[in-house]
Amino acid sequence: MILRARQFEYEFPGRALLMGVVNVTPDSFSDGGEYYSTERAVARAVQLAAEGADMIDIGGESSRPGARPVPEEEELRRVIPVIEELAGRLAIAISIDTIKPAVARAAVRAGASVINDIASNREDDEMWGAAAQSGAGYICTHIQGTPETMQNNPFYNDVVAEVNEFFQARLARLRGCGVALEQVALDVGLGFGKRLEDNLKLLAGLEAFTKWDRPLLLGASRKSFVGKVTQILAPKERLPGSLACACWAVRQGAAIIRTHDVAATRQAVDLTGSLMERQGDA
Repeated sequence: MILRARQFEYEFPGRALLMGVVNVTPDSFSDGGEYYSTERAVARAVQLAAEGADMIDIGGESSRPGARPVPEEEELRRVIPVIEELAGRLAIAISIDTIKPAVARAAVRAGASVINDIASNREDDEMWGAAAQSGAGYICTHIQGTPETMQNNPFYNDVVAEVNEFFQARLARLRGCGVALEQVALDVGLGFGKRLEDNLKLLAGLEAFTKWDRPLLLGASRKSFVGKVTQILAPKERLPGSLACACWAVRQGAAIIRTHDVAATRQAVDLTGSLMERQGDA
């Protein structure tokens, strides 16, 4: 299985890739605006690359529950200088975390190779056209509603089946818009319009999504459901729970782990991978 993202190509199965998170926002749930300035965001990305990140995900608009939209001009002001600086310094892929096609296009021109689109439930095809025309990797994420509305009483009869139906429909739409399947990775969208039980069922049933023969991306790092299960309120103190999710996900077939804590996650998933390789020899 191949994932292509402009000049980058990844082959699976293989070592799990890590996507390091850099939020260039004043209101991130995970770091409270710690990397809001261009200088700090760039320094953080360089640090995550040194710790073992295979991709860096740059976001200029918070996707926490209840977050209000950011004007396009402001989002561009936040992310483009960071991407331009990193494109000249890092030899790994840069991802733009955005729901705005104009921001995605500008980010790709600035040096990004992946579009991380949590609004994959969109009906217009402009974002998919941007992916098709640029050859950028595209992360197709399941969500109910928008960040502002997604936790307003989300409901599923069978969350695993319904997310699978979503992927089936979206993969067909993406192909119809000219996006090659080898450009696409899938994200079940933990925390994006999900109740606690929905998140746990998706994690427990993650293997069910491998049938699409596309890389699975898992984003559980520091999320509130981890805090609910572990009774840990502070996002930065949720590392052990986040690592448990990452290791479980790799065991279930996830190929990419999105994380705020690269060094610790690198150790955990590499050891998990080594154990999986030797499982048949025990």
